[in-house]
Amino acid sequence: MRLCFDISQAACKKTGGLWRAGGRHPPAVYLALNNRGNAVFNHPTFVLLMCSRSACFGSWHLARVWVCWWACLCLGLSGVPLVRAQSGAATGNALTVAAASDLKFALDELGPVFERQTGHRLKLVYGSSGNFYSQLLQGAPFHVFMSADEQFVFRLADAGLTANRGRVYALGRIGLLVPRGSPLKPDGELKDLAAALQDGRLKKLAMANPEHAPYGMRAREALQHVGLWAAVAPKLVLGENVSQAAQFATSGSTQGGIVAQSLAVAPAVSGLGSFALIPASWHQPLVQRMVVLKAAPPAAHQFEAFLASDASLAVLKRYGFELPALPAAMPIK
Repeated sequence: MRLCFDISQAACKKTGGLWRAGGRHPPAVYLALNNRGNAVFNHPTFVLLMCSRSACFGSWHLARVWVCWWACLCLGLSGVPLVRAQSGAATGNALTVAAASDLKFALDELGPVFERQTGHRLKLVYGSSGNFYSQLLQGAPFHVFMSADEQFVFRLADAGLTANRGRVYALGRIGLLVPRGSPLKPDGELKDLAAALQDGRLKKLAMANPEHAPYGMRAREALQHVGLWAAVAPKLVLGENVSQAAQFATSGSTQGGIVAQSLAVAPAVSGLGSFALIPASWHQPLVQRMVVLKAAPPAAHQFEAFLASDASLAVLKRYGFELPALPAAMPIK
C-alpha cells in the first residue's frame, strides 16, 4: 500500500498511487493511522489516499477523520484514540462502520463485544454525519452508516444507496459542558451564559459546526430559541464534529461548549467538568438512524441486530441516549 498525501490528482499519480478523490476539493478526507492504530490526520482542504497497487485497483480504504491538522503531532505523541480501528490497520474484509462521533464511547465499548460474539472484524470510523453523507454519495466503501440525523439516511435511501430506510437506534440530547475552573455555571437554561455575555466572562464557546454536524445544528437552534445566537456566534470555536467540540470545551481554551450528553457523561470526559442538559423542546429532536448500505456483507445486518439487543441498548442508555421503540428496518419505498 502507498500513502498519497496531496490535494491534486497529478501529485498523487507522481507518487505511484491511484486517484479516487473525485475533485480538487472533495467532501471526503482520508484515513491515516499511526503505529498505534489511531487516526492522526484531518483537514478539509487536504486529501489522504491509501492507494493500492494491486491489479484489481480495489483495495483502497476511505474514512472520515475528525482530527484537525494542527492536532496531528499531539495525537501522534499522546496516542489519544480519536478514531479506533478495532482490528488495527484497515483491512479489506473488516466490517466498516461510519458512525456519528457522539457514539464514540458507546461503540468503543460495544465493538469488542460484537467481535467476540461473532468473530467478525470491525472498523469504527467517527465523524460528522453530514460529512459521511457526502462521502457515501461519492462512493465511500462503508458498510453501515450510523447517523445522528435520520434525514441523511433518508437521502441516501432516496438515492438508491442503502438496503432499506434503516432503523432509529437512539435519540440524542445536548447540554452545556463547563470545564473545571470556568467562570461559567453549568446552567441548562443558559441564563448564566446570557449573563456571561453581558459581563465579559464568556470569551469562547465550543460547539460542532452547524453546517454539517447535527449536534451543531441543534446547538444553534437552542441558542436561537433563547435569543443568544447573534451574540454568541462571534465567540464560537467550531469543531468538525461534536467529539471535537467536546475536546475544545474541556481543553481550557474555551469557557465551555454545547455538546452531546453521550460524550459528557463518559468517564473520560465527566471528570473534566460539569454538564447540564438543555431542554429538548428548544430544538428539533436528534433522531439517530442507522442503515446498511447496498452490497454490504451479511455481517452488517448482524451488527444492526446486535445493536438492537437488550445488552447493547443498556449500554446506549448508560451513555445518555434515549431509547425509542426499535421496529424492524424500514423497507425501501
